[in-house]
Amino acid sequence: MLTFRKALAIAAVFFTVIYLLQTSTQSKSSYAPDKINNAETSSDGGISHPKSTGLAQLSKDQISRPYPPPRGFAEQSKTQVRMNNMEGKTLRERLRFQFPYDTEGKFPAYIWQTWKYTPAQGEFSDDFRVSEASWTEMHPSFVHEVITDRTAAYLIRYLYASVPEVVEAYNALPIPVLKADFFRYLILLARGGIYSDIDTTVLRSAIDWIPADIPPSSIGLIVGIEADPDRPDWQDWYSRRIQFCQWTIQAKAGHPVLRNVVATITEDTLRMKKLGLLAKSKLDKSVVEFTGPAVWTDTIFNYLNSPEYFKIDSPRKNITWEAFTGIESSKKIGDVVVLPITSFSPGVNNMGAKDIDDPMAFVKHEFEGTWKPDEERIKPVIST
Repeated sequence: MLTFRKALAIAAVFFTVIYLLQTSTQSKSSYAPDKINNAETSSDGGISHPKSTGLAQLSKDQISRPYPPPRGFAEQSKTQVRMNNMEGKTLRERLRFQFPYDTEGKFPAYIWQTWKYTPAQGEFSDDFRVSEASWTEMHPSFVHEVITDRTAAYLIRYLYASVPEVVEAYNALPIPVLKADFFRYLILLARGGIYSDIDTTVLRSAIDWIPADIPPSSIGLIVGIEADPDRPDWQDWYSRRIQFCQWTIQAKAGHPVLRNVVATITEDTLRMKKLGLLAKSKLDKSVVEFTGPAVWTDTIFNYLNSPEYFKIDSPRKNITWEAFTGIESSKKIGDVVVLPITSFSPGVNNMGAKDIDDPMAFVKHEFEGTWKPDEERIKPVIST
């Protein structure tokens, strides 16, 4: 006789088998360099700009859900390097092998956020409940995870077990903001999807972040402009003339920008550790330059100008801040889509950002800077 308990057991076995069959299907990946054809698509045709990228002259001054293992390869191509040949390879080469980039694949349906507590815990701040819930409500088919600090440490150790210096670097970072910055790059490199700070509210679904005439299979990274300060004293407020925000990022796993920023931060961290500089009072770089929007912006510009990734048929000058200043719609260069300042900073009332009801307003950031004391939190700059 089929009892209710037996029926439940049979159903559990059936769905487990289906799940295993689905997750065993892996997409093909290649270890070959990520060359991209038709490197530039923009409304102004060819770009010819000075070499400067707008660099400021700076003074020196728990556990929520189990995670599946990193994806393997369904088939080894002739250009792939087998794991037993990784000895002697550079950090970037090993990261490329471990987390291959498939430009034509879909954006993973993940939303990643970090905070001290998960929404299921009573200590989770009521100040963030509405904004955190907005991501799930706007993306009901996505896996949405709020990762605690403790869970993040275990997750990085698990995902990057084959690249131990990355784990060492993450564990060595001395203050929470550095780990929070590093984690967003690490999780997106390994898993892809959307990362967004806990004090952000999504206004429009990520499905609407790119125009209908841009096929998702042609892009792998979506970033927004954080700062476009067209004022003579911009260096007093920002580190770059155009600064890309990293409080919200959408990416496909393995994207070269993520790989390079992870490698750069890892190398800088281990260098400072060796020199005994990994203390808040001894760091030889500011947080913004070390793990924040400065290194993120530089890495994006380096990628857009790299012949290693872009097949450039005719000579051109560097792509710089002038390619993006004042844009009011999305701009695609290679496999990167850059959104205007309104998209991730609506309502800040400066630098050309429009209000939250604008069609290009996608994510509202509250600028809480929750890891900082109140007197050090970032506030929007009001133009004068």
